Amino acid sequence: MKCLVSIIPLFSLLFSLFSLAQGNTSITAEARFSKMDPQKSIIRNTENSQNHKTLSTVMKAADLEETLGYDGPFTVFAPSDKAFEKFSIGKVTQLLSPENKEDLKALLTYHIIAGKLTASQILKAMCRGNGRAVFTTVQGKEIVATMEGIDIVLTDDFGNSARITTADANQCNGVIHEIDSVIVPRQM
Repeated sequence: MKCLVSIIPLFSLLFSLFSLAQGNTSITAEARFSKMDPQKSIIRNTENSQNHKTLSTVMKAADLEETLGYDGPFTVFAPSDKAFEKFSIGKVTQLLSPENKEDLKALLTYHIIAGKLTASQILKAMCRGNGRAVFTTVQGKEIVATMEGIDIVLTDDFGNSARITTADANQCNGVIHEIDSVIVPRQM
């Protein structure tokens, strides 16, 4: 019972912070995801997004179009075009070459979790994990979710981190959370 008592205040704090963060970014979220249709798939909405042109291109190059077009549900931590610029356009160009297709697919599937995880479900998992939640990606490696201030932060095995900047864009086959950096499953 003692453990339950200490988790309840943590959950209340995290939920309050998340609600505050969502209130502060709702206009941004609406603007970023305004062209996303919850009746369309992840791949179709990414194609139409003004902030995810690079992601759309690399998804197609990695042959994820069919999977993310129909199957699901999936949770996609979608790096914005600015996140790919921080990662390196040169590296993206290199990964787009046919001989690097497996590396590209590994990178992209590291941003995908099987099942639909809303931001509130990620927060609940962090509460159950005393402020930390571990998720296994479709690629097979794990990512860790924690809080920094009012932000949900994802961290890879190398210590690279990405903040969820816009959460909960519902799709017919899952949900998209926009992130501000590219995370990697291995040294690239």
